[in-house]
Amino acid sequence: MAIIDTFETLLAGGQDNALLRYSLGNEYLKVGDAATAVQHLQRAIEHDGAYSAAWKLLGKALAEAGDAGAAMVAYRSGIAVAERKGDKQAAKEMQVFLKRLEKAQAS
Repeated sequence: MAIIDTFETLLAGGQDNALLRYSLGNEYLKVGDAATAVQHLQRAIEHDGAYSAAWKLLGKALAEAGDAGAAMVAYRSGIAVAERKGDKQAAKEMQVFLKRLEKAQAS
């Protein structure tokens, strides 16, 4: 949790940007706190809506938090962002994750 504490200190000190929020979301997800991860990742996207990695991680966090519907929306948005940016790998990964969720919803 030391890295989370460091990031939270930066945030409390007035630094608030997409990379810091993405990093916090990633670290909270690693420790199993998907709900807090979602909050930080949503803020990362508010800072930079074209941050395809943040969209991908937001989809994962939402899925882990049990909100498959919102996760699918995040993945679809992230795919559109990644395709606009030419980030083919991120788009491809999110398409795979989206298909898995859609398949799980259908069964």
